[in-house]
Amino acid sequence: MEPLRDDDPRSIGGYTLVCRLGSGGMGQVYLGESAAGFQVAVKVIKASVLDEDGRARFLLEVDSLKTVYGPFIASFVAADAHADRPWLAVEFVAGPDLLTYVSGHGPLPLVETASLGALLAEGLGTVHEAGLLHRDLKPQNILLSSYGPKVIDFGLAVLAERRSTLTATGVVVGSVLCMPPEQARGEHQLDHPADVYGLGAVLLYAATGHYPYTGPSWQAVALKIEDPATPPDLSGLPPELVLLVSDMLALDPAARPTLDQVTQRLVAVIADRGLTAARAKRRLTDRAPAVEVPEPPATDDLPEGWTGYTPTVVDVAAWENDETPDTEGDAEPGDDRSEAPSETPPAETPVPSAASAPGGAASARTGVRPSAPVRIAEQLRAAYAREARF
Repeated sequence: MEPLRDDDPRSIGGYTLVCRLGSGGMGQVYLGESAAGFQVAVKVIKASVLDEDGRARFLLEVDSLKTVYGPFIASFVAADAHADRPWLAVEFVAGPDLLTYVSGHGPLPLVETASLGALLAEGLGTVHEAGLLHRDLKPQNILLSSYGPKVIDFGLAVLAERRSTLTATGVVVGSVLCMPPEQARGEHQLDHPADVYGLGAVLLYAATGHYPYTGPSWQAVALKIEDPATPPDLSGLPPELVLLVSDMLALDPAARPTLDQVTQRLVAVIADRGLTAARAKRRLTDRAPAVEVPEPPATDDLPEGWTGYTPTVVDVAAWENDETPDTEGDAEPGDDRSEAPSETPPAETPVPSAASAPGGAASARTGVRPSAPVRIAEQLRAAYAREARF
């Protein structure tokens, strides 16, 4: 979290902006608060991507979010895709993204990794049931909270049944470090196994702190991903997960397990350790750091002529930066940047997720405890979620 800058807006879509949460290839993300104290993550699209294709991608993101519901999906709140500066708001998840957590605390233990994977597999199942693919699963797009993990950032989601998309054949869209071979080749049509591969890469990172493949450039990584003679790096992965993750990262999409099979195999790993799925989930959520969220500026601090606001719009802004912080002119093909992933994963210089409030020292820099009603509501929500099986 960072304080608002002088050139930042003070309100968007009827929400008072509290602070910056992060930035990515398509826009700036803010923490917003309604008059009643409801907090959201607001993504405001950069002027540099407001061409016809950029607006079309944003419209698709909004349409995708409206169709996806579930306990492990950050919920859509509101948006205005036709504004001079399009924006969207989603549920604010008070927790770090997986990249930030592993960078600061180290990899997750076996049981917690298995629980994370099983819960995310169920969450992705709701995405697929809505006729969507996520297509950009990565540690930055997984948030850890006191009531369970959340999948965020559907900026690259594509309607599975469509025969035409915004991505031309041969153009790579997504984060190469977690990308399946068929996507790395720029194939036009993807299916559910693409997200299974991405989930496998996320689980590998959660358990080890590294990705299946690394290289000096995104092209070098893509070549490794497509090469049958170069297996993924599974070093450090607990033996109980090696076979499953290897299957999820299979070169042939047809050889990968379904999401239901992933859930069953991960729950079996948990059971072999003498735990129920519900207990494993509690162990995972217990690891979510407590966060402190800044309050909106006092009325006296608002610009002259400010007349207040009324609640309306917003969305799930996520840090869409792939491997390194976004810089003007650097873009990975299809992601409006062409940056090269480092041999050392971005764990060395993590950036808080756009839809998350980082824990630890980061929150101590800017944190002010939220108001009592917001705090109590969050505690009740977390307590209920901890005991819920799903």
